[in-house]
Amino acid sequence: MGSQEVLGQAARLASSSLLLQVLFRLITFVLNAFILRFLSKEIVGIVNVRLTLLYSTTVFLAREAFRRACLSGGTQRDWSQTLNLLWLTVPLGLLWSLLLGWVWLQLLEVPNPNVVPHYGAGVVLFGLSAVLELLGEPLWVLAQAHLFVKLKVLAESMAVIFRSVLTAFLVLWLPHWGLYIFSLAQAFVNWKEAKLTWSFFKQSFLKQILTEGERYVMTFLNVLNFGDQGVYDIVNNLGSLVARLIFQPVEESFYIFFAKVLEREKDATHQKQEDVAVAAAVLEALLKLALLTGLTITVFGFAYSQLALDIYGGAMLSSGSGPVLMRSYCLYVLLLAINGVTECFTFAAMSKEEVDRYNFTMLALSSSFLVLSYLLTNWCGSVGFILANCFNMGIRITQSLYFIHHYFQRSPHRPLAGLRLSPVLLGVLALSGGVTGVSEVILCCDQGWSARLAHIAVGTICLGVTLGTAFFTETKLVHFLRTQFGRSRLSDKMT
Repeated sequence: MGSQEVLGQAARLASSSLLLQVLFRLITFVLNAFILRFLSKEIVGIVNVRLTLLYSTTVFLAREAFRRACLSGGTQRDWSQTLNLLWLTVPLGLLWSLLLGWVWLQLLEVPNPNVVPHYGAGVVLFGLSAVLELLGEPLWVLAQAHLFVKLKVLAESMAVIFRSVLTAFLVLWLPHWGLYIFSLAQAFVNWKEAKLTWSFFKQSFLKQILTEGERYVMTFLNVLNFGDQGVYDIVNNLGSLVARLIFQPVEESFYIFFAKVLEREKDATHQKQEDVAVAAAVLEALLKLALLTGLTITVFGFAYSQLALDIYGGAMLSSGSGPVLMRSYCLYVLLLAINGVTECFTFAAMSKEEVDRYNFTMLALSSSFLVLSYLLTNWCGSVGFILANCFNMGIRITQSLYFIHHYFQRSPHRPLAGLRLSPVLLGVLALSGGVTGVSEVILCCDQGWSARLAHIAVGTICLGVTLGTAFFTETKLVHFLRTQFGRSRLSDKMT
C-alpha cells in the first residue's frame, strides 16, 4: 500500500472519527447540563474526578502500550501472534483494577455517605467496567490497523448513545441511587512487539501521570473539596471541548499514518524519499492547523469564557473562580493542540531505544509536574493546575520539536515551517482579541440578553473575518484540507 493511499485512508478515518467525537461531546455536553439540575456538585465531583480517574487509569495502563506497539508497521504480519499479545490487556486490566480499587477504598478519603451515597459500590463497578471494556481491545486494534472506519464508528456510537440514555433515565427517575447511576452506565507471541510494548508501557505510565496529574493531586492530597473538584472538572471539560473534538481523532488517525509510512530505527535520509516527502507535508499541514485552531480558541475564549459558563451552568460556574479557570484553560488549549500533533509524529517515528531514553525525560517531567501542581495550587487555587499543565506541555512540545528537527535535519524537508502563520493573519487575530475584549467589558455579562446577543454578534463577525483571512493567506493548508478530507468524503459516498 503506497503512502498516498495510506494518507487517504488516514484522512477518511480522521474525518469519520471527528464526526464520532462531535457526537460524543455533544451528548456529553447536553448530559452534563442535564445532570447538574438533578444531582449535587459533590456527586459530580466524585464521579468526574475520582471514579473516572480510577476507570481511565486502569484502561490506560492496561492497553495504551499495546496499542502503540501493535499499530506500528504494516498490516502484513502474523495477526495471530499480535492478537495473542493483545489479550494480555484483560488480565493486566484486572490486576490494575484490583490494585487501584484497593487504594481508592482503603487509602483515600471516603466521602460522607449522606452527601455521596454508595461510594464503595461505585469503585467496584467502575473497576469492573474498565475490565469489560478491555475485552474488545483485540478487535479495536484490528479495526484500526485495517482502517475499518464504519465498524469503529458504529460500535463506539452505539455504546455512547446507550450509556448516555441509561444515565439520563436513571438520573431522572432514580436520583437517590447516587453513584449507582454512573456505575451501571459504565457497566504466543511476537516478542519484537512485546519488547516495544514494554517500552511504551513505561512511557504510558508516565504519560498518564502527566495527562491526569491534577486529578491525582486532587484525589490523593485533598487540595480541593469535592465541590471545587466538580467545578474544576466541568471547566476542564468545557475548555478542552473544541480541541479534543478536532485533535483527538486527528492524533489517533495520523499516528497510524505515520507509523505505517515510516520505518522505526531509520531517520529521514534512510527511508523511501517519496514516503518521507508525504509525511513531512502532512506534518507541516497538521502543525499549522493545530496552531491556527489553538490561537483562535485562545483569542476568542478570553472574551467569551464567562458568558459560556453562565449559559451552561448558571451562577455556580460563572461566579467565583470559574471564568478565571476558563480563560487560563484557553491558553492551555493552544499548547495542548500543538503537543498532540508533535507527539503523534514523534511516538510513531521513535525507535525502541529512543522511546526508552524519552522515558527518563518523562519521569523527570512527571515528578516536577506533581510537585509544581501541589505548590501552585496552594498558592493560587485551582488555576495552579492549569499553570502546571502549561509548563508540562511546553516542555513536552520542546522535546518533540527537537526530535522532529533532528529527524529531518539532513533532508530537504522542513515540516516545522507549519508553526509560522501569515503576519496578516496574526494581525487580524490580535485585532479580534482587542475588539472582543472591549465588547465583553461594555456588553457582558450583567446587561441582559439583548447585550449578550450583541456581544455574541461581535464575536461572530470577528471570527468570520479571521477565518476568511486564514482562507486567503494560508492557501497551502486549505489545499491540504480540500484534497485529503474532500477525498475522504467522496470515498464515503462511493462505499
